[in-house]
Order: sequence, then C-alpha cells, then structure tokens
Amino acid sequence: MLKSNNSIRRVGKLVRIAKSTCGICQIGCGILAHVDNGRVIKVEGDPDSPLNKGELCPKGLASLEYLYHPNRLQHPLKRLGERGEGKWLPVSWDEALDTVANELAKARDKYGAESVVFIRGAAKGPQDEYLTRFANAFGSPNIAGMAHICFVPRRNASIITYGFYAIPDFDYPPATIIVWGKNLPETLHHVYQRVARAVGHGAKLMVIDPKKPGYRADLWLKPRPSSDLALALGMLNVIINESLYDKAFVEQWTVGFDELKAHVQDYTPETVADITWVPAEMIKQAAKFYAANKPACIQWGNAIDQGVNSFQTARAICILRAITGNLGIPGGELQWSPPSLLELGSPAFSLREKIPPEVRQRRITTSDELLPIAFHILPQGIVNAIRYEDPYPVRVAYVQGCNPLLTYSNAREAYQALLNLDFLAVADMFMTPTAALADIVLPVASYLEFDSIVVPPYSLAVALAQQKVTRLAECHSDYEVLRDLARKLGLGEYFWDTEEECLDYILAPCGITFDEFRKIGVLSGSKQYRSYESQGFATPSGKIELYSSQLKEWGFDPLPTYREPPETPHSDPELAKEYPLIFTSWKSAPYRHSGGRQIASLRGSHPEPIVTIHPETADKLGIKEGDWVYIETKRGRIKQKATLSTGIDPRVVGADYGWWFPEKEVSDLYGWAESNVNILTNDKPPFNREMGSSNLRGILCKIYKV
Repeated sequence: MLKSNNSIRRVGKLVRIAKSTCGICQIGCGILAHVDNGRVIKVEGDPDSPLNKGELCPKGLASLEYLYHPNRLQHPLKRLGERGEGKWLPVSWDEALDTVANELAKARDKYGAESVVFIRGAAKGPQDEYLTRFANAFGSPNIAGMAHICFVPRRNASIITYGFYAIPDFDYPPATIIVWGKNLPETLHHVYQRVARAVGHGAKLMVIDPKKPGYRADLWLKPRPSSDLALALGMLNVIINESLYDKAFVEQWTVGFDELKAHVQDYTPETVADITWVPAEMIKQAAKFYAANKPACIQWGNAIDQGVNSFQTARAICILRAITGNLGIPGGELQWSPPSLLELGSPAFSLREKIPPEVRQRRITTSDELLPIAFHILPQGIVNAIRYEDPYPVRVAYVQGCNPLLTYSNAREAYQALLNLDFLAVADMFMTPTAALADIVLPVASYLEFDSIVVPPYSLAVALAQQKVTRLAECHSDYEVLRDLARKLGLGEYFWDTEEECLDYILAPCGITFDEFRKIGVLSGSKQYRSYESQGFATPSGKIELYSSQLKEWGFDPLPTYREPPETPHSDPELAKEYPLIFTSWKSAPYRHSGGRQIASLRGSHPEPIVTIHPETADKLGIKEGDWVYIETKRGRIKQKATLSTGIDPRVVGADYGWWFPEKEVSDLYGWAESNVNILTNDKPPFNREMGSSNLRGILCKIYKV
C-alpha cells in the first residue's frame, strides 16, 4: 500500500521543509527538516508519521546538535605516535582509503581473508547490510554485530516456534498488555504512546521489570534479574494446571502440548518464587491476569536477550502467547504482510554465496555450535582470536559505528584485544574511546546527510524514506566509504555507482525507484488476522511447535529449560558472601547505547552515570543520595552516583549503561573504564547455547562509597 506525503514543500523563498525519518535510533520516527539555503535550521516531529505522529524523543530533538557539533569528525585522520596517544594527522580520503585497502589486502594475502573481522554497530539499517555485503565480497566469514544480545534471540525463537515475528495489535485495542523487560517511555517511545492509548481505552497493564515503571501499572512483578525464564515457566504451569489455556486452539494449531504440560510440572509457583523472588501468589495472579482477559499481548524488550537463557526465555513467552490463543486475533499478536522490499539479509543482497561453505565453516565461533540460523560471530570470539589466536589469529578489524570498549562484555579484555591488532580502522561520527585506538578514523555522515530506507524491526510493518537534506563537505556515508574501499580492492563491481542506485535495487520488488519513494514517503504492510487458517504456520509441522522437534534434531532443548546463570546467590553461594548484591543495568532516554554524551542538551538532562539503590541497602552501607559509590564484581569496579529508590529490590542495584566522558583527555581514552558497566560483566562461558548471548545482568556485586 502506498501513501503519499508530499515529500518536500517550500516556506518562503529559501526555506524548504523535507519529510524524512530520524536515524539516531532504529524505531523510525518521522521528522520534518527545515532547510535554509542548504543548512538545516530545525528538526521537528512529523504529525503525518504512522509511528510517532509528531512526537520526538530527546535524541531526535537533538538532531541538529549531532549534525553541527563542533567536535564532529570532519576529516579522515591517520594515527601518529602510539595507539591511544591522541596524536592525529588529517589526510585526504584517497590516502585514508588507500591505507585501509592496503592493510586489508595485506592481511588477506598473508593470513587469509578470515584474519580480517568486520564489526557492525548501532545503525540497524541498510548500513549494516552494506558492511555485510562488503565483507562477503572481500571473502571474510567473520562479521560481528550485537545480534546475540539484541532482538535476534527473540526473533529466532519466534520463527522456530510459530514461523514469524509477532507484533502486538495495540490499536484494536487489547484487553490486557504485558510489558516485559522493556523501558518503553525511554527506549521505544512511540510504542509507549500506542500502549498509553490502549490503556486509555480500558486495557489492563502488567509490567515485569526489576525496576518500578515510571507510569501506572495494574500489576508490577519485579523478578530477580535474569530469572525471567523461570517466571514464564511458572506462569505456564498455572495456566495449564488451572485450564486457563485456549483448548480448541491448542488442540487444532499446536504440537507438543502433552510434553509441555509434563515439563512445566517442575516449575510450580512455589519453586519459581524461590528462583525469581516473585511471591507464589503473585505468579498465580499474573498468570490469571494474562490468560483470563483476552485479547492480550506482550511487548517484550532487550533485557530478555542478555543472558544464558535468552533464546529459551523468548521461546517460553512465545508459548504463553500460543496456548492462550492470542496469536492472530484482533488485539493480540499479529503476523504482518510487510512491504515488498528486497530483504537485505537475503543472499541476493548480502552476497553470502560469495564465501564457499568450507570458508564459512571457518568462522571464529563455529566451534560454539550455535543455532544453524545464527550466522553472526561473537564478540568474545573476536577477543579470543586476537589475544590468544584461538582458533586462529585475527590481524585486522574494520569497525563501523560501534564502540566495543563500551559495548563488549569484560571490556578490559576487549581493550587488550584492540591494542594487539596489526591494524584498526574505525568509521564514526565522533571520536570515541574505540576510535581513539584506531590507525585510521573515517568521518561518516549523520542521518540528515544521506538517503536510506528505514524498516523498523518491531513496531509496525512499514518502510520509511530517509532523505539527504544537507552534507558536511568531508563526511561520507557508510555506503560511499565502502563503495570507494571496494573499488580500491578490485571489488567495485559489487557496489552501485551511487547510493540511490543501491536503494533502487532494494525497492525494485515494489516497482518504484527511490526518487519516487522519497515523494511517497511510506510503504505500509497489512495486518494478517488468523492467516494460519488458510496457510498454516511456517514451521516443519505447519503448526505452532510448543515442543520443537527441529531444536531436538539440532541438539538443543526442545522445551524451554531454566538454567541458573553464573555468579548468582543460587549458583555460587560462596561468592555471594563477598558480593551480596545483584547487579543489573538499563538505558536512559537521552542516550542510545554509548552515544550522545557530548550532546549538550542530552548531557544537561542526565549529566552523570546513576546507580539506583534501595534506601534500606544504602542506609546499611552509609550511602546517601548523591554519593559517588563503587560497584564491584569479580572483574573490577566502576563508580557511579547513587540515587535512592524504593522502586527496586533491596538486594538489587541498577547501573547506567554506556558511560564514558568525551570532555576528558584522549590519553585516558575519555575515561572509558571509570563508569562503564562492561568492566563488571564477563566474556567467559557459559553463554546462551543457541545464540551465544553473554550474561550481562543478574551478576553478584558489592557497592561501597568512594
């Protein structure tokens, strides 16, 4: 379905207003960019956007601060002196790309293409796939992102269970909504708006989160961080044993119910209460709250992805949706028919077939034996390969929009690995702690400076036009950088001359060009109510696989089974004597991952890293509001500023994620280790068996005043 939005209109003689899409995060908010003689003078929300309907979060409102920040990288830089010393020589694009191309070719010719890793970051759009295409054309199977701890465990669990990724039908509206492991107003604000509208129409709301939500909920469960799978299994126990499931739907459209029923008998509310700290009566109440009030939907979040039970937690939640009959119904969870774009992860675009199977099998983390549908390599595998040559040495890394010193677990190990590389190239908008270790730094364009197609992964099935409205002279888009680099390596045939031609190729199945798309603005998919009645489910059985024979065949648990994470009071009671508290983390509205700390309006609203502590715990430790405190695990300690709240369990502390200090000296890598939560996390096994997710939450810690 096509929707015209009159892409550009003029106001006065010089000012034009261009409709576009914010690219600071991946959720696809529509914007209006006011442009005066080539300079963007205002960015505001687009009231015609099907997603945000005119509202923008603090990050989107700061778009011009990102675009025109005085510390933005505007010239390619070549390192002088030692790594991290902060001495740079501005060079031409030709010289910078010649250097990168020569180092990539040298490593490929001497050690094999697999000695080069390509690391994707926060873009979550075509830019990611451009890098994948480049890596495959180059011949390296070692392409890394954050898939193992962000969204993909939930997506893969959904596909294994019922063949598609379900999206809540908030607009019907539902009778019941569960928000599980997601800070909606701060990290998915336009979905929060839709939830708020549904609640305004009478929907009941349950929140499952260790931290009390900043909005009203009818029921709040605060499980011990990383125990969500046990909670889901406990809810399944109640729903099945009290016959609250949809018997007709289960009988007709699922396989494995008898096995599931037998399996969940081990997860009584009393047993689960001991694991999760959620009282047994509240587990029963939550199960009935969800199952007895249809239609119901579950908006889940990133917290589910980050631990040893990531994939199976998502599987258990998928099963909750299925046995209650909430799939495919108005107000429940829907399959959407998406716009007919070329799938960016398809072989046609990614060039996956360019790498022979025997080379693909040489991926760094092949020995981890993840799901066959998981193609990523793991950050912890990159670190091992660089530092310990396991399974072979990695010599060169190309990093695009990623800051591994802040985002990789056990960050000190990541730091040592980056120091050990023969060559490191980083493409980014700003100098970051990771970029400060590079040999070559490439300045890339902001979202206002290049054309693209935005496909939000988990809100509505739409594709949105992102338009180039200006350009700082020396900044290139990621596509342009990779196209020019490909040409220097003799791989130019795999990239189109212009970014617009590439976008035309992606839009070809829709029968339109990007120039036409920029005038249309939005391509909308459609809701598929009860589509299974005509086509079944896209699984081996054609039904929802409560018990997955596919997982069994691959050697994984066919039913979700809870495994206690490492470094918890249950798995390591001796460690708990020294580290008596549980550490978790969360993101805040002004920042996206480690980005934005140099943006004045964002930093002004949240100037320092905050750790949340219960007043009872703080009192016992002599900690007062505003004190700086150390948070310590087995691997090290960081400091953050204490804030006291009764909205957290006294046994839990919650830290700010992604902190570094752009105002500090480059010789200290901008204070990258001072408040960085990944100093506390581990990059050693056990990982999630299916996806390789590292354990980032629910870890034993202690706190004390600085």
